[in-house]
Amino acid sequence: MTRMHLHGFKIAGVGHTAVGTWRNPANQESRYTDLDYWTSTARTLEAGMFDSLFLADFPGINDVYGGSADTALREAIAVPINDPTMAISAMAAVTEHLGFAVTASTTYEQPYSFARRMTTLDHLTKGRLGWNVVTSATASAARNLGRAAQVPHDERYAIAEEFLEAVYALWEGSWEDGAVVRDPATGYVDPSKVHPAAHSGKYFSVPDPFLCEPSPQRTPTLFQAGASAAGKDFAAKHAEAVFLVETDPRRMRATVADIRSRTDRDPAFIAGVSVVVAETDEAARRRFENLVSYVSAEGTLARQSALMQLDFGAADIDSPLRFVETDGIRSFLERFTVGDPDRVWTPRQVAEQMARSLGAITVVGSPTTVADRLQEIQEAGGIDGFNVYDNDPLRTFPDFVEMVVPELQRRGVVPTEYPGKTLRENVTGGGPRLPLGHPGEAYRKVPVSR
Repeated sequence: MTRMHLHGFKIAGVGHTAVGTWRNPANQESRYTDLDYWTSTARTLEAGMFDSLFLADFPGINDVYGGSADTALREAIAVPINDPTMAISAMAAVTEHLGFAVTASTTYEQPYSFARRMTTLDHLTKGRLGWNVVTSATASAARNLGRAAQVPHDERYAIAEEFLEAVYALWEGSWEDGAVVRDPATGYVDPSKVHPAAHSGKYFSVPDPFLCEPSPQRTPTLFQAGASAAGKDFAAKHAEAVFLVETDPRRMRATVADIRSRTDRDPAFIAGVSVVVAETDEAARRRFENLVSYVSAEGTLARQSALMQLDFGAADIDSPLRFVETDGIRSFLERFTVGDPDRVWTPRQVAEQMARSLGAITVVGSPTTVADRLQEIQEAGGIDGFNVYDNDPLRTFPDFVEMVVPELQRRGVVPTEYPGKTLRENVTGGGPRLPLGHPGEAYRKVPVSR
């Protein structure tokens, strides 16, 4: 049996994949500011043998639709939203194995301070930190985070490439293994084993040694979600796990094959999935219909506007959607244009589809039905597992863990014990450090013996 890796997918705020469901009186999304909301979520995911809690993030407000943020604020489209890193230490304190894959943008961070923050979290979680590397496609983020204008799409990936070079130099190359000696006679750190990062590039300058001693993984486990041509090249080079957002397993398999053709490495592939489960298929269908009845079509359209950087508030939403070069997330636009030769989509139909599907492949049914369908998608899509969307916080994950996970474990595809201690071990099946052949591994001053 092929193992099925599981990750939980959410944001540190309101209005992620099912925009508008906060209107449901039973919805608990507004509790995102409570620490017990996060610790409860972490305990649940660990009980279900999830590899990680995958935390998406948006560093700017959605203000493309209609030329203002009004719709985003009314519909709560990823706003309000907190810093996704802040609850990680608390969640790590109540778990032993669950990893935490946090999204952070190479366009708006500085390598030196960012590397320090990630190393700190990798220490405090005992090696359970992951980084979802993104380049960010929000004009609002550019205006508020030091850019005169939004950086063009492909240049964002050039910046990301150099950013990775700088943090690899800090994480992998600055401190040798054994640099920390704690010897009263010679000192706490052996200076001969600490080296300058010595990075000088077009976008970043990081000349000095790193501030932090090496953490269990050194480099956090690397996730990536870009599906444009530049994104696929970047994922093929750096990613240890690739997050796919597709609603058709055939296109999912094609994307997997495309990325694999660009690399000699073997990254894992995880696909977004929305699951609604109940004791019977009919009960699950009723629960699904109740959930989607609260989804806002306009809010979903406004979210797509922000992702694609196209103002659907000023367009004829019943005219065919065409691919154009934008500085948005091109893979979202490609999916409904050049990526789907079988039909012509309009913006209204895109919004209806995304609202109805809750942003991903949707699986509805009893535990047996859900398990059957997940295994079918995994096989048809050629993937390694799923990012389960948290469409109904404090209910989606508990239902999945209580009903679906035992069925998957009975089938032998979800383990009953974690195979490793660090996130990298659980995601890749390898060791806690970047493997030989990964570009980050080349920055080590002294190769790790195998």
